[in-house]
Amino acid sequence: MLPRLHHHSDIEPSVVHFLNELDAAGFQGDIETQYSSRFSVATDNSVYQQLPQAVVHPRTSEDVVLIGKISSKPEFENVTFSPRGGGTGTNGQSLTQGVVVDLSRHMNKVIEINEKEGWVRVQAGVVKDQLNDAVRPYGYFFSPDLSTSNRATLGGMINTDASGQGSLKYGKTSDHVLSLQAVFADGSLLETDGSGPDPQETSFAAQALSVTEHICRTQRDAIVAKFPPLNRFLTGYDLKNAINEADDSFDITRVLCGAEGSLAFITEATLNLTPIPTARTLVTVKYDSFDSALRNAPLMVEAQALSVETVDSKVLNLAKQDIVWHGVRDLITDVPGLEMQGINIVEFADQDQASVDHLVAELVARLDETMQKGQSGIIGYQVCTDLASIQRIYGMRKKAVGLLGAAKGRAKPVPFTEDTCVPPEHLADYISEFRALLDKNQLTYGMFGHVDAGVLHVRPALDMCDPQQEKIMLHISDEVVKLVAKYGGLMWGEHGKGYRSEYSPAFFGEALYQELRRVKGAFDPHNKMNPGKICTPLESQAELVKVASVTRGYYDRQIDVQVRDSFKQAMLCNGNGLCFNYDTSSPMCPSMKVSADRRHSPKGRAGLVREWLRQLSEEGIDILSLEQETYERTSTVKALVNRVRHRLNQRHEYDFSHEVFEAMNGCLACKACASQCPIKVDVPSFRSRFLNIYHSRYQRPAKDYLVANIETLLPTMAKIPHVVNRLLSQGWVKHVTKKTIGYVDAPLLSVPVLAKRIRRHPLEAFDVQRLSRLSEEEKQQYVILVQDPFTSYYDADVVEDMIALAVKLGKKPVLLPFKPNGKSQHVKGFMQKFKSTATNTAEFLTQVAELGIPLIGVDPAMVLCYRDEYVELLGDHRGQFDVLLVHEWLLPQLSESTHEQGMTDTTPWYLFSHCTEKTKLPNTEAEWGTIFAHFGAQLQAVPVGCCGMAGTFGHEADKLQMSTDIYGLSWKPNLAQLPQERCLMTGYSCRSQVKRFEHYQPKHPLQAVLSILNGMTRV
Repeated sequence: MLPRLHHHSDIEPSVVHFLNELDAAGFQGDIETQYSSRFSVATDNSVYQQLPQAVVHPRTSEDVVLIGKISSKPEFENVTFSPRGGGTGTNGQSLTQGVVVDLSRHMNKVIEINEKEGWVRVQAGVVKDQLNDAVRPYGYFFSPDLSTSNRATLGGMINTDASGQGSLKYGKTSDHVLSLQAVFADGSLLETDGSGPDPQETSFAAQALSVTEHICRTQRDAIVAKFPPLNRFLTGYDLKNAINEADDSFDITRVLCGAEGSLAFITEATLNLTPIPTARTLVTVKYDSFDSALRNAPLMVEAQALSVETVDSKVLNLAKQDIVWHGVRDLITDVPGLEMQGINIVEFADQDQASVDHLVAELVARLDETMQKGQSGIIGYQVCTDLASIQRIYGMRKKAVGLLGAAKGRAKPVPFTEDTCVPPEHLADYISEFRALLDKNQLTYGMFGHVDAGVLHVRPALDMCDPQQEKIMLHISDEVVKLVAKYGGLMWGEHGKGYRSEYSPAFFGEALYQELRRVKGAFDPHNKMNPGKICTPLESQAELVKVASVTRGYYDRQIDVQVRDSFKQAMLCNGNGLCFNYDTSSPMCPSMKVSADRRHSPKGRAGLVREWLRQLSEEGIDILSLEQETYERTSTVKALVNRVRHRLNQRHEYDFSHEVFEAMNGCLACKACASQCPIKVDVPSFRSRFLNIYHSRYQRPAKDYLVANIETLLPTMAKIPHVVNRLLSQGWVKHVTKKTIGYVDAPLLSVPVLAKRIRRHPLEAFDVQRLSRLSEEEKQQYVILVQDPFTSYYDADVVEDMIALAVKLGKKPVLLPFKPNGKSQHVKGFMQKFKSTATNTAEFLTQVAELGIPLIGVDPAMVLCYRDEYVELLGDHRGQFDVLLVHEWLLPQLSESTHEQGMTDTTPWYLFSHCTEKTKLPNTEAEWGTIFAHFGAQLQAVPVGCCGMAGTFGHEADKLQMSTDIYGLSWKPNLAQLPQERCLMTGYSCRSQVKRFEHYQPKHPLQAVLSILNGMTRV
């Protein structure tokens, strides 16, 4: 029996007292102390793990001021804070054992856009891509770019002084910060441009202004001598640029940029905007070696390129195996007979097209000449001027950052020396020595970066569950520090210091480092702001954090290796945070998008399962044996009584499993994470396993049994459809169903039922013996339609139209007898039942497949279940069968089709694809477009995320609000702008959701194809 699990970590009394006072004082935000909330911010994209005491989510700057004022009381002197944004840091910048102040959930508003002067005022929690979406209509963008732009917040960018592609021209974040609103640890507030009231003389803000300016001026010569003249200048306490050389003025803004929240909270920022280039061209140069790409890069810079990005063969090959490559395979083609070992992505951008064309022509001429001479290792190049294609290439390069973490084996590329910066002219030699160091330690690695700025991201592969490899990480880190110093560079050129802060004293030297400590002491005398990062106050005895601090691997190795391997979909999450994607049209994790709760994300859920497995291991539980028992034993009356008892006592006893369940309960099981996440974190897979084990102790809600058995109930219900529909339409039945079962908006059965509809068509009965006697030529005229429960019983006209379409295309359709699919059982964690259903159905379909006649299904979720969940659970016992989706079958038929184009107008159709389908099968939309074009019609894919229905998720009463909110993200606004009769949806769930909220029945694209063939202009 599954045991109860505990917190394993108590919150300090002083923190509890502080949080109570904060709440009583009128704090408007959220205060979270539950273990799951704290654990969800215990990691970032680094190797480290630190459990905070609590998480607070302020709503306003006033809330942040309140945090400072109350914590400045003597009794709260030991309460410390770390600000947090998107949590994408690679060096543990926001990790703390104190209180996390997360500004991303509520403080994410664009406050003001000044089109005339070209600036914008934002709250710290605004995401970079969100800002660009807001200012794009005015012709501007915020130019500092980074691979995490769809989830990184402006507060995080400011705190790490982030930069990325294009920094040679556009610079770093600090180059575009006009002013900041900063809140200090005593609650004093400062507008760094002087627009606010002067801070009180005794406030931390006043001290910071006075002391820091004095140090910047008196130590000017030492500062200028020590800070290297690099494009990626030092992050953290940028004393060099705090003095403006043009007018000798002092700007404290520069000191706050890059301070990693160790000086003050950044709550608002006024940012300079850049006009969007109207002319852009990308030249992708291909090389026979990565060294050739590095050594040739300076010539690209000399060609006045905006940016030069380098990617090695390891990263390229990972991208080729990922869904992201489908969009760029024609843009970065292989060179026949030669192996592409690296590429330089060279961009030219300007407001003047002629100027860009001239620069590109000059570079292309040089490339052609170099290739003719067989020099520089150049084996080819491609020029791209299409904006959408340029974005896809950069999208590939951005995702490649995360793809490194998907390397096979237990050793994974680890970010700990990944943003070193040396003068560009020394980069190739530096990297040569760096690679020799890694080779000497027998480490594999991937490389990519901004060679124009001398920054290269190098991530050596280590198994952080191995204590010996943890020691290698420290050794490599120490050696790289020496190597960087040799070439006059920096250990932290882009991603900040964080746990690498221990190298600060050695880099700055004792005298100058003491001055940095004086700066820290002026801002934060009690060391409350992100203690241990960058430096400590001069009067403090506190220590800096260490590279060898507690890592995630320390906790993971407490889990048995067989369990880690079995639950790898959760264990492999490296915290890259792509599941925090701001884009509402992205299908990745809709529950995270509407809740803004990190627990309700693939990263959050994976982390909670990791901790759940660790705690079970700590209790001595053999989780794999326990799981196996759930497949073998049958439920007894005693077990049922025990589960009911546990459920009744659930509210009275703490069990960490309940917190994990809460996070899993919000998952839509849409499977987008399984393909969109670069690490392929597959939440529905480990979610089902968790639910299966969880419910071995705790009784399930009634709605779960309804969902799990719906496939077996539907054939019986369909025998009396009028009675069932009349009953379900009664108000009192709806009320009882909602209150007692927790189910809402139950769909009505199709009338007439499918069994009656098929009598209208020349449909042959399914007869294995007769079909097996057909010749191979005769079999080519047949298709077998595989039923799924939802389309056959709730949307029968789609199946009927599929039959008609097959006939129209000269085929003889056969309707396969209904066999349960089991998808709903899997979603709810009825793993024993699902295994039985899947085994039975797989055996049946394997026998049918032996006929050699195509099997076709119309619903993506059901068909893809055969390819995914069946394979995962049954493995080699799945059998041999393939069920095609409609477009997969249709596409090869086009060459045989002799039908004339039936459209009489050019009005386009609009395709809203099922989220699981378009993430699992990325060519789906394009293939449907090809099919429509063949018949003379236009089909436009509409970029949408999840519709919010996801099988039965949207019908559960406790999920209704979330389902509604998700629908409102991308589906509702897009449908509102389009003619409803032209909108097509592949998924039954999607059509059901639209019908529920828009009160009309949308069509499947196969129905539009049928109407086209029938010569109609409207469905």
